[in-house]
Amino acid sequence: MQFLLTLFYFILILGVIVLVHEFGHFIFAKIFGIYVYEFSIGMGPKLYGWKKKGGETDYSIRLIPIGGYCSLAGEGNDEDGKLPPERLLQSKPAWQRFLVMFFGAGNNFILAILLLFVIALIWGAPSTVPKLTAVEEGKPAYEAGLRTGDIITKINNQRTDTIDDVSIYIQLADKDKPIQFEVKREDGSTATIEVVPYQEEVQKTTVYRIGVELAAEMRHDIGSIFGYTFVKTGALFKQMFITLGGLFTGKIGVSQLSGPVGIYSIVGEQASQGFENILYLIALLSVNVGFINLLPLPAFDGGRILFLIIEKIKGSPVKPETENLIHNIGFFLLLALMLFITCNDVIKLF
Repeated sequence: MQFLLTLFYFILILGVIVLVHEFGHFIFAKIFGIYVYEFSIGMGPKLYGWKKKGGETDYSIRLIPIGGYCSLAGEGNDEDGKLPPERLLQSKPAWQRFLVMFFGAGNNFILAILLLFVIALIWGAPSTVPKLTAVEEGKPAYEAGLRTGDIITKINNQRTDTIDDVSIYIQLADKDKPIQFEVKREDGSTATIEVVPYQEEVQKTTVYRIGVELAAEMRHDIGSIFGYTFVKTGALFKQMFITLGGLFTGKIGVSQLSGPVGIYSIVGEQASQGFENILYLIALLSVNVGFINLLPLPAFDGGRILFLIIEKIKGSPVKPETENLIHNIGFFLLLALMLFITCNDVIKLF
């Protein structure tokens, strides 16, 4: 029963995120008069499809509930030559093409903001201030001098404005060296304290702890609800930038990334903790999907936006055949990366 419930949530979460993303492309394509061949949720063989009478777009649900697409005229389809030139993506002004490409990710960001607002409205707005609510005696943090009520202002000279900042900087810290905390005390004084983490095995994974809690105080006033929504959204974006930087510097390995199998495991954990956690997971993954899609890499929306920028710089568009070839190569490389990540996820299960 738990397996089926987790599978249901997994399909629901990915389906919502993909639907919102592709709808962003779809609605702006329709607004600007671009022909849309197909709007699909899922990949692989078609399970169900329909087309409005007199309409032009095939709407479909496909077998594999991972991903989806909005097939636009001008992206290399064999049918492009049968359409009026003004219905092709390439015929539109650069600003219209930019909006079509951007609002897949843009819709993901809007979804995340709305979900965070709903969470705060229904369950309360957690404080994002990185204030220690408990320091366990006998653990490294207490022995080093951290105390309940301390507000963490920096970790290894990196500014920490939120609880999320504390989590990511501790994760990225060199665990073989002391982690340096700068804190503001309840009496207004400041202190710099070095703490050496200890290891624990949690579900066959090594985690590093220092023996503190940062349980957030819940508030229900409208100011706190709006404040939490936008501060938390900003914190999620900051985490993505930090994570991307960690990948380039080697502090985060590709093996630490999660694919569909890893996400499935996370969904199972969050589902057991209540619907609030499911909504938060959708918001988190939606920001991740939007952010990654805006990276200037082939096959991503950001890669297509990059070609728009190149077009504006050189004064003429890149040949559609050349651009589509580059995106297709990027797509196959992305599939290879996803296969590698998925294999790692499976290995972690055993």
